[in-house]
Amino acid sequence: MAELVYPPVIAFGRTVFRIWGLRFDLQGTDNVPTSGGAVMAINHVGYLDFTFAGLAALPSKRLVRFMAKESVFRHRVSGPLMRGMKHIPVDRDAGAASFRAALTALKAGEIVGVFPEATISQSFELKDFKSGTVRMARSAKVPILPTIVWGSQRIWTKGRKRDFGRNKFPLTVAVDEPIEVPKGVDPEDVNDELRRRMTALLHRVQEAYPDKPRDEDDRWWLPARLGGTAPTPEVAARLDEEEATERARKRAARLAD
Repeated sequence: MAELVYPPVIAFGRTVFRIWGLRFDLQGTDNVPTSGGAVMAINHVGYLDFTFAGLAALPSKRLVRFMAKESVFRHRVSGPLMRGMKHIPVDRDAGAASFRAALTALKAGEIVGVFPEATISQSFELKDFKSGTVRMARSAKVPILPTIVWGSQRIWTKGRKRDFGRNKFPLTVAVDEPIEVPKGVDPEDVNDELRRRMTALLHRVQEAYPDKPRDEDDRWWLPARLGGTAPTPEVAARLDEEEATERARKRAARLAD
């Protein structure tokens, strides 16, 4: 079936990226298979990670179907685009339906993009991974593609104002060698291996990143491990817990009204 929506959206996005002056370094693109299903597991440091991660599949002439919050599909502008690009809505209250939709896509030979951390990491280090990525790959009998995006947090991330100016930020997208999920393997063992591999790749990408903070105030986008002022993983985890508690309180209040 012809792709009527996705290619024009990609072309528009690349035009915007040129206007912003983004300097892309795409690494390991030959690890993206030219055919067949795969789960692209991506770290999460900014709101635009999915747009950048998908670029790594283009040299293999592949399109990535991303799993995204169901609310995005209800928006009057983004909704038709998301559906037209055949992305997969995720309803946190009905996760089984999302899982089945992703399996259908994978078995049909699609690459499905997922964020094992589920939400943006405020420490810019890897958080704990949900097990859905591995369970999905095992059920569909497809490999996992460990993928790292770095630099996108400087454009738009949690708790910071968007910066869509022509700053010429470097942006790295790196894909590691696929991880196979053999039948009978413990999903938690594979999940640990995936996180280990992605941690090593993240650190390698961070250390090779060509930009440095411009001044003391610009250290916010660096993790504390590298001398930045981002929250440590422990502090970030506490912030996540507080936000989750507040969301639950607001949801309960809405239901009570």
